[in-house]
Amino acid sequence: MKFLYPFIVFLILAGCMAEDQKNNTLEPSVPTDGEATQQNKGQVLVKKLNVPWQINRVQSGEFYLPERSGSIVHIKDGSTERETLQLNREIVAETVGGLLGLLVVENTNPVEAYVYHTYAGNNDLDLLNRVVKVEKEGTVWRETDVIIENIPGGQIHNGGRIKISPDNHLYITTGDSGNESLAQDLNSLAGKILRVNLDGSIPENNPFEDSPIYSYGHRNPQGVTWTAGGQMYSAEHGSSNRDEINKIVPGGNYGWPIIRGDEEKEGMISPLFHSGDQTWAPSGMDAHGSKLYVACLGGQQIRVFDLDSETDQKWASGFGRMRDIKIIDDTLYAITNNRDGRGNPIEEDDRLLKFSLSDSER
Repeated sequence: MKFLYPFIVFLILAGCMAEDQKNNTLEPSVPTDGEATQQNKGQVLVKKLNVPWQINRVQSGEFYLPERSGSIVHIKDGSTERETLQLNREIVAETVGGLLGLLVVENTNPVEAYVYHTYAGNNDLDLLNRVVKVEKEGTVWRETDVIIENIPGGQIHNGGRIKISPDNHLYITTGDSGNESLAQDLNSLAGKILRVNLDGSIPENNPFEDSPIYSYGHRNPQGVTWTAGGQMYSAEHGSSNRDEINKIVPGGNYGWPIIRGDEEKEGMISPLFHSGDQTWAPSGMDAHGSKLYVACLGGQQIRVFDLDSETDQKWASGFGRMRDIKIIDDTLYAITNNRDGRGNPIEEDDRLLKFSLSDSER
């Protein structure tokens, strides 16, 4: 009889593991708007995050997620720890501002990263944004260098995405800070996509002399990515509709606030895709082959944009407000922002999710 005990214990443990895996697999919701969706399943990796903003997954398999309130969540071997960020200017986490972009630099020892955050101006009334470099010491990240600062900020439209391009430059998205006219002003850093060297200096081949501005006429871009051929794309919030997916070219004027959606004007660039009378509220994005995958707060969805067929559709929905995605090989990671003040959070929110691209693209 005693020989049965290990077998019985094994069955119990196996059953618990299977139940746990089942509980961490989310079934997609059925769309109610009649739009086609691939209805992909998502697996929950981490629960109870607090408005995470950008996904970093390094080669070791560890994750680093910035939370808008100012913490950096470190996920390693299934354990989660909140690490401290010590900056020379205090993070102001009001409405849509706070700790936004975090970009961990691979193969650095100690670990280094770029941070985009909101802070108070000299009179403590004006809100600004800045990008700084930080270095990790134990569980504390300390500021080591200023990359760029005095980016106009506000209660809305702070942009905040930072990424390193295939040609090894740092790209930074900025919003119009609620002041629409700044998007067309080449003397302002608001409503722009910026391009700088990794040390913050201005590249000699930037489109505007002695300026970090790479493209302008943006309202509130929150996503950038590059396809394998090196072409850059961005995702941008419209006002209450006509959200945009744009093909970015050096020096391009993307029209805000003069044109929106499929409107046209000489010298301005219309988007490849826009949401029409609906809203996607697109945020983080990544490319896989000829497809752009975009995290959308509106509609609680991930959308896929096919550059070859020039079509788009829901790829997954019903998991919550999506803030960012990251594609590694055939796996898509996503984070929700149901605790950002505009969602309906459940006890487990916010969450880091995992999807399979290979299953959906068969």
